[in-house]
Amino acid sequence: SAMALLVLAAVVGLAVALGLLPRAPVNRFCAASNNQTGFLCDDRVTCVPASQVCDGVSNCRNREDEQEELCGDLPRSLPGYLVFRCSNPGYWVYADQRCNGMNDCGDCSDEMGSLAACPPCGLEWWSCSPVLYEYCSCVPRRLCRDGVQHCLSWSDEYIC
Repeated sequence: SAMALLVLAAVVGLAVALGLLPRAPVNRFCAASNNQTGFLCDDRVTCVPASQVCDGVSNCRNREDEQEELCGDLPRSLPGYLVFRCSNPGYWVYADQRCNGMNDCGDCSDEMGSLAACPPCGLEWWSCSPVLYEYCSCVPRRLCRDGVQHCLSWSDEYIC
């Protein structure tokens, strides 16, 4: 019976290798730099930030982050964990663009509200109502006291 199991294992292994039997799906979720959502390469070490998947530049040794089956019908062909759906159903952004301080969706739904679930402004940000469309509820502290109004209240010039 041990010989039968060995033969069976060899046959199943050969069938999987030849593509006759489907392989188990590979979990490619990983945490990239700054704990952002990423895509795990075949080497099981390289974690590509979500926004660098299907960008035309191969970040994985075997180009698995640019394969047709992954990139052929964006965003439907991407695994759900790589995609954030904006409040406007016609728009989406990569998951690592959620809560990055920038208005990537165009309506701030990737930065504010229950869908995004973002933490309050971080240490490198100043909380206010920005006057610039690219920001939603915080502006980078590097813009504080630069002689240009970035907050409706001018707090970036007088308090920040």
